[in-house]
Amino acid sequence: MATKINPIEKHKLRKLISELKKKEGRGTELISLYIPPNKRISDVISYLREEYSTASNIKSDQTRKNVQDALVKVMERLKYFDVSPENGLAVFCGAIPQNGPGSEKMEIYVVVPPEPLNLNLYRCDDHFHVEHLEKTLMEKEVYGLISIDVNEAALGLLEGDNIKVLSTYTSGIPGKHRAGGQSARRFERLREMAVHQYFDRIARHVNDQFLDSDLYQRLRGILVGGPGFTKHDFLKQADIDYRLRDKIIEVIDTNYAGEEGLREIVNKASDVLKNVRYVYEKKLIDKFLWYIANKPTMILYGLKPILDHLYDGIIDKLMIIEDFEYYKVILNCEVCGYSDTKYVKIEEVHGIAGTKCPKCDNGYLRVKEEISIIDMLYELKNQLAFDIVLISSKTEYGVIFKQFGGIAAILRYALSY
Repeated sequence: MATKINPIEKHKLRKLISELKKKEGRGTELISLYIPPNKRISDVISYLREEYSTASNIKSDQTRKNVQDALVKVMERLKYFDVSPENGLAVFCGAIPQNGPGSEKMEIYVVVPPEPLNLNLYRCDDHFHVEHLEKTLMEKEVYGLISIDVNEAALGLLEGDNIKVLSTYTSGIPGKHRAGGQSARRFERLREMAVHQYFDRIARHVNDQFLDSDLYQRLRGILVGGPGFTKHDFLKQADIDYRLRDKIIEVIDTNYAGEEGLREIVNKASDVLKNVRYVYEKKLIDKFLWYIANKPTMILYGLKPILDHLYDGIIDKLMIIEDFEYYKVILNCEVCGYSDTKYVKIEEVHGIAGTKCPKCDNGYLRVKEEISIIDMLYELKNQLAFDIVLISSKTEYGVIFKQFGGIAAILRYALSY
């Protein structure tokens, strides 16, 4: 059974992967190394020594030096391990240009995957190969969605907080009023044939897409929805694979079919999907908006109000958008020791570092420490006894939440102003 990944650790890993994707080398000199679980590190180091010798054949002096320096750096770091951890190990190392040619700086990143990654890989390239590590962040619980009526259908997936539309279809079935010159019986027979063919066509697509080996292993259930009786007729008549029939957990009445129907299925299936992130976040944001309209003294939103009341013991549940950009920065004067704390966006740090000390006017302020607000709050959550929920910025609810500053708290009791 897969280990459930801590949401904050997942957030940190996703952020690191995003940063690694942006890094580019001058040539094929960035090393990506994946070590499977419980492998002897002495064997890995022996292999890397051979690669060091092979790298001496590289024609470009600069590329040869960078590759060999990176290999030495990796081998030095691996000496801290006897065997790789039970989830394996991923190492990324190379000379990264900081500001044009000649400004390369050797960087190394060592990551223990959040779940076992049974992969043995060494590669030199102009970018880091993080796609294997990225797969460990895929939502393990996935729900299939089928939205259908007599005119249109759509297949989709609910993966954590994201509704993904796989495909949409139209039926081409004529309306119930027959064309002139046809007998009512003949017209009805032709229409029934068209409906049956439509059902078979959609069933083939359901089987093809949901039985994909990678997806099927993660498919926890299937939800079917649509207006009227068409969805029930579809389930009775269509040749849906028995393995997928066993996964149908709910049939839901909706006002719409097609792509709009997929969203309606998720909204109406909240009891079934109560543990799925999308539904959980929607309920939280709905609750937050209700408090704004009806009991505004039961919430705080915006970074400053949260920080002002952080240590008061009144915060019960804290919500923060997963791409929240603010950092806590501690500045120190190198002459008089004056200290100041700022809460700024990361790109603003350079603007405040190096300014004159407001106390002695002789020294300059230097950054002593910087930490993301998300990491800071996570470190404090047990001490201050509140829960943290990361809100996805990809959903419509995340977009609404971001308009309120991307950070809010539901309180234990009402504030008195």
